[in-house]
Amino acid sequence: MAHHRPPDSGGDASDAEAIVRSRREPAAFAEIFHRHFAAIHGYVARRLGSDAADDIAAEVFLAAFRKRGRFDPARGSVRPWLYGIATRLIGTHRRAEGRRYRALARTPADSVQDGHEDLVAARVTAGGAGQDLADALARLPRGDRDVLLLVALADLTYEEVGQALGIKTGTVGSRLNRARRRLREALGGNHPALIAEEATA
Repeated sequence: MAHHRPPDSGGDASDAEAIVRSRREPAAFAEIFHRHFAAIHGYVARRLGSDAADDIAAEVFLAAFRKRGRFDPARGSVRPWLYGIATRLIGTHRRAEGRRYRALARTPADSVQDGHEDLVAARVTAGGAGQDLADALARLPRGDRDVLLLVALADLTYEEVGQALGIKTGTVGSRLNRARRRLREALGGNHPALIAEEATA
């Protein structure tokens, strides 16, 4: 079943227009930054922790600004493009992500922060199994983990995940199914995070 979000109400077109305009007037790129920084920052924080999020989110927008001439406005939405840049930068910091999940796996459930940046852990602490989920996420292959977290944390559709990662939509579905299967096996199949994630799919 494909993951769907309500249709955009004009933001995609205005984002594409802002990118095109920023090629002549670089200050116009600030619109993209203001519209999307909080979401990108939150995604990075949930994957790498709040300490790394400020720097990496800033790197995302610096890279996007430098590459804005390559953005195809016919694609419409800049969301997949920005999340793709973010995911690639996270990939360069993947050891930090693995350390974060392993640290969460060792942390007692009652000491996990209930903040925005700990959404993944917060989704599962109700069952007392946040450590198990963090350990299972750390063990997923990077490509599978990227797809799963773009769907779960960034609320991207399969098509947007494909655009973000430069892969086919069918590959997104395959990786997502494989990631869910591996999590189900690692967590015993009835974990609250899996039930919540599959209910939104």
